[in-house]
Amino acid sequence: MRLNSLRMTNFRQHVDTRMEFESGLTGIIGPNGAGKSTILEAIAWALYGSPALRTDKESVRTIRAAGRAPVKVELDFELGGHRYRVERGLTSAELFLDGGVEPVANSVTAVTDFLRRRMRMTRQEFFNTYFTGQKDLSVMNAMGPTERKHFLSRVLGYDRLRAAQELARERRRLVTAQLNGLRSAMPDPESVERMLRQAQERLVAATARAAESAARTAAARAVVAELEPRWTTMQHERDAIQRVVSELRVLENEQANLARDGERLAGEMAEIAAARGELDRLAVELMPLADLALKLQGMEELYRAEGRRQTLLDNDRVLTEELARLRERLGRVESSPTLEEEVTVALERQRESLQSVEGALEAQRTEWVRDRQEAETKIQALRQQYTELKQQRDTLVNLGENGICPTCARPLGDHYRNVLDLVDAQIETVQVDGNYYRQRIGQLEDMPEEVKVLDEQRRREFEEVGKLERRLAKVQQAVQELAQLRRDIAEKEQRHATLQQDLAAVPSGYDAAAHQGLLDERARLQPLDARATKLSALIEREEPVRRAMLDATARLEQVRAQVAARSAERAALRFSEESFAELRRRYEEATAEYRAAELASVAADGEVATAGLDDERARTAQRDLDAQRAKADALTAERRLHDELDDAFEDLRFRLNEQLRPEISALASTLVTDLTDGRYTELELDDDYAIRVLEDGIRKPAISGGEEDIANLVLRLAISQMIADRAGQPFSLLVLDEVFGSLDETRRQNVVELLRRLHDRFEQVIVITHIESVREGLDRVVTVRYDEEAGESRVRTERPGEPAEAAVEVGAGTEG
Repeated sequence: MRLNSLRMTNFRQHVDTRMEFESGLTGIIGPNGAGKSTILEAIAWALYGSPALRTDKESVRTIRAAGRAPVKVELDFELGGHRYRVERGLTSAELFLDGGVEPVANSVTAVTDFLRRRMRMTRQEFFNTYFTGQKDLSVMNAMGPTERKHFLSRVLGYDRLRAAQELARERRRLVTAQLNGLRSAMPDPESVERMLRQAQERLVAATARAAESAARTAAARAVVAELEPRWTTMQHERDAIQRVVSELRVLENEQANLARDGERLAGEMAEIAAARGELDRLAVELMPLADLALKLQGMEELYRAEGRRQTLLDNDRVLTEELARLRERLGRVESSPTLEEEVTVALERQRESLQSVEGALEAQRTEWVRDRQEAETKIQALRQQYTELKQQRDTLVNLGENGICPTCARPLGDHYRNVLDLVDAQIETVQVDGNYYRQRIGQLEDMPEEVKVLDEQRRREFEEVGKLERRLAKVQQAVQELAQLRRDIAEKEQRHATLQQDLAAVPSGYDAAAHQGLLDERARLQPLDARATKLSALIEREEPVRRAMLDATARLEQVRAQVAARSAERAALRFSEESFAELRRRYEEATAEYRAAELASVAADGEVATAGLDDERARTAQRDLDAQRAKADALTAERRLHDELDDAFEDLRFRLNEQLRPEISALASTLVTDLTDGRYTELELDDDYAIRVLEDGIRKPAISGGEEDIANLVLRLAISQMIADRAGQPFSLLVLDEVFGSLDETRRQNVVELLRRLHDRFEQVIVITHIESVREGLDRVVTVRYDEEAGESRVRTERPGEPAEAAVEVGAGTEG
């Protein structure tokens, strides 16, 4: 595998970074947190998608990028004779092959699956092959023998055999549980056979009983068939006699009802004749009723008018009282406009006086505060000056004539006494000035008398202004009320005039006594009028009652003739109730026997069906037993198969582990020969999987730090070579991430020199580190640093020994 180029857009710290990868030894150098390892993460993400990220994909976008800013990584690399270009974003991915313009895969899943098939490596195998992380070179030194063995098995993918073996064992446990469950649920074979035999016996017995019931049913059916025609004829004769008797009963009832109706109608005709005479007498008494209604209507109208008059008089009294109150208030507030002008002028003069007093007070107070602050500032400066002079004097006294002059910084010598006297004089002056300003501060501590007088005057002026403002507000309110009062008085005077007109239009003449007399007379005549109305309605029914009485008489004659005819018909019919009862008894006994025989036959058929179902269930139980036996045999065979598979996995893991040390030792020996120019030709893993260096076939009991670095590097390369060989990929790329952190300067240079010797084996070797001292030993250097102000990583490419101006800028997010 060979990397050609990488471009990162808004990928973590890299806003827009483009990198070109060349052959040879390349170093990616920069401080921790600058974004070096992010480059490897971007390569892994481009190849394997989200599982290769250190965090969830939502946190990949550059912090300062906009919420919808695109996140994209574009990787160009060569593998197996083909050139690939993969472009991956947060929700999309495309893969181009051999410079094509159309993608061979265009979704996140499709691109990942395509690359995994072409590389024939999982993500973990890819990292274990091409990448060596921090402390990976010496990671086995701190392990025990068992841990080293497990570490190598895990790196080489042998742990997948253990996982497969666990799957086989889990399947064996499941099969065993199923077999045990099946056997525990399997029925007793003897019970199944006994159930089948008993079911067949019940079926034979039920079939015999069903045959007997069928014969009994046939005999009963023959008896019923012989009696049924005679029974039907006898029923028809009985129905005919019952029909005639029923019709005769109905006609007799109707004859009796018609006779009662004739008597009732005759009584109603007598009532109508009596009502006619009573109505004539009432007509004379009700003659004044019409004139009474007219008089009562007129009196009701006068009564309603009198009520309206009283309402208008009440309103007139209330309105007159309101007008008097409003006119009185108008007289009190008519002088408000003149008073408003006087109060306004007085308020302006008082405000001017208050403003003058406040100005004088502010000037006096400002001067007092300024003098006090000036005295406090002076005393503070004098205190600081005194402290400095005191320190100078103490220093002069301690050092004596050998001290340094605080002014010219030269030795004092003979000038010591003069300088000391000068400092003492300055201290005395500062003390005198300090006493003065302390007294001045004491004098200015209390407010001056003239300030107090002005403050009291300002308070009195302020209170006077407040009084005038409140008085002006009341006067202005009275001015506004004056206009409203005039409008209200005019409105109410208009309403009072309208009310007087309404009173004049109301009619008069209502007499309460006369009204009550009319009401009493109407109350006396109303019952008589109601009686007359009822009698009139009764008289109106005279003609319908007469016609109904004639119709009832005619219908009564017809019914009497029909009763005579039906009586003769009944006498002509010959029917014996005793013969009918005897025939009914015999027929009912025959039908009862027939129904009992049918029920017995149905019960027998049910027993046959039940016995058949029992027989079928027994046969089903036998078939299920046979199927469970067959399934148990299959599970037993599968368990034996997984037993053999578990043993095979165990044997394969043992043989692979046995072959692991010789194979790694052979690869490591070839590599160590190339790296040491033949000085060391053999390196092996002992029984404890510890590294042993052989010189001339003899194991060295102890090795130096440099030899240990060689051994660790060779072991890591041998492991990567084995992984690549198993995946069928050429081992041409090596990436080392922070492998110098635990090495001293000498051993760092030794490792760099060893890496340079790997050029024949590895076309590209990339070293990622924050150690600047390894720069000179590299073919090409990519510097990565983080720009705090811009919030992004910047990348530049240079070659050791070239001037800074020759550095190649890489991408838009780079440093110039």
